[in-house]
Amino acid sequence: MALFEKMDNLGADKPEQQNKTGEITDVEKTRVLIVGSGPAGYTAAIYAARANLKPMLYEGLQPGGQLTTTTEVENFPGYPEGVTGPEMMEDLKKQAARFGTDIRFGMATKADLSKRPFKITIDDNKIIETESLIIATGATAKYLGLEDEKKYSGSGVSACATCDGFFYKGKDVAVVGGGDTACEEATYLAGIVNKVYMIVRRDVLRASKVMQERVFNTPNIEILWEHQTKGLFGDGVVEGALLVKKKGTPEEEEVKLKIDGFFLAIGHKPNSDIFKDYLETDEVGYIKTQPGSTKTNVPGVFACGDVQDTTYRQAVTAAGTGCMAAIDAERWLAENS
Repeated sequence: MALFEKMDNLGADKPEQQNKTGEITDVEKTRVLIVGSGPAGYTAAIYAARANLKPMLYEGLQPGGQLTTTTEVENFPGYPEGVTGPEMMEDLKKQAARFGTDIRFGMATKADLSKRPFKITIDDNKIIETESLIIATGATAKYLGLEDEKKYSGSGVSACATCDGFFYKGKDVAVVGGGDTACEEATYLAGIVNKVYMIVRRDVLRASKVMQERVFNTPNIEILWEHQTKGLFGDGVVEGALLVKKKGTPEEEEVKLKIDGFFLAIGHKPNSDIFKDYLETDEVGYIKTQPGSTKTNVPGVFACGDVQDTTYRQAVTAAGTGCMAAIDAERWLAENS
C-alpha cells in the first residue's frame, strides 16, 4: 500500500503535470537530493538527515540496489549471524526514514547540471530542483543474457566472488571471463574452493601479464579455452553448466561441466548515463571523483558507491562513501548557501 501512496505523491497519474507544449509543470525544490537507494544512498541519507538537511531520496528502478538480489550477506559489520540482502536494505531504509529522510519511489530519467539549482527529472513527469546532488545510482553487473542466469540467481549464480565465495568452500565453481576481473575473481576463489574453472571464449586471456601469471601459477585453476556457456542445470540450485567448445568450427562439441557455483566476471556498467553530459567519467562510465572525497567536477554534485568505485564494489565501502558524500554536501552547502 505504501508503494502506491508514494507513487501518488509523485503525481504519476496526474495529467496536469505537463502543459500543452509538453513542458513539465510539476516542480519541487529541496536542498539535498539523493538519487539511488543502495548502501551508499541510504547511508548518505542517514548522515544528511541527522545534519538536519532534510534530504529527499529517490529509490530508483531497484529499491535497495544490487543487494536485494543477494540471499545471504555475512561480511557486513554488525550482523554476526549474517543477514539477507533485502533485510539489510530494509534496515538501512528504516534508519534513514527515522531521521526524517523523504524517501520516494521513482527513477531519475534526465539531469540538467548546467547551473544551480540542479534539475533532475523523475519518471519523465516531475522535476526536482536541488541545491546539491548526491549520486548513488550504483553499477549493474553484466550478464551473458541466459535465461538460466535469472532462474538460478541467488542459487548458484553470482557476480561477486568476494560477496559469495565463502558459501562454496571446498566446492567446484566456474568463473566466466578472460580479463583482469575474471583472473582476480578466480584467484580469490581458488583460496576458498576446491577447484576453479575459468570459462574463456577465446584462446588467450585479455588480462594483464601479472594477472595471467597469477592464474597460471595457481594449481587449482583450470582454464577452459574457447568455451562458451550455453546454459545451466540443476534441481533448484546450480549443479552444472552446459558449454560449447570451439563454437562454429568443425571441432564444435557440447561439454557438461559439474559445478556448484557460476560466477560472472565480464564487467559492470555504471548507472551514470543521464549525468555524462556534465560529469567526467572514465572510458567505462564510472564517475570520476576527487581523490579522498566524493566531489565531482561540478561543484555541489557528489558521487558515492559503485557508480564511482572501480575497485572494491562492496556494500561496506559503498556505505563509507555514502557517509563521505553527505559530509561533503553538508560542508559545501554551508559554504555556498
